[in-house]
Amino acid sequence: MTQAFEILGKFDQESDCQKLLYAPLSQRLTFRETLVYRVDYEGDAAALEAFVRQVLLDPISQTLRDASSQAFESAAFVLEYGMKGGALDLEKETILGYFRSVANPGFSLQKLTLRKRIYVFGANATEAPFVRDICNPAIHTWEVRRPA
Repeated sequence: MTQAFEILGKFDQESDCQKLLYAPLSQRLTFRETLVYRVDYEGDAAALEAFVRQVLLDPISQTLRDASSQAFESAAFVLEYGMKGGALDLEKETILGYFRSVANPGFSLQKLTLRKRIYVFGANATEAPFVRDICNPAIHTWEVRRPA
């Protein structure tokens, strides 16, 4: 089975997209960034969620939601990116190392995928400068989604 969790900052606000990009934009756009953890597992779904809440979530400053839908429907588009399979991902390796140290987690972790989601807000926003400046084709995979 697969379950995806999205972690949002409780105190985060939309920020100017210019801080993500190298070249200036012709219009003012804003963004929000979240983290997505996609887990392929076997076993107890409640045990998986408890693990995620204990290990990946700071309950004071973050909220957890199901990542199967967008957190912000008003976004012009969403850029989701992460490390390619062969690239070294230290956060992922740390999570997997901790999981292996848990005596009886209640589930077996088959695969863990970490992604960042960038929600971009603003009329006529185009994804090209974001893909160009954020995604490195040597180490990243990415996907752009626009509202239906």
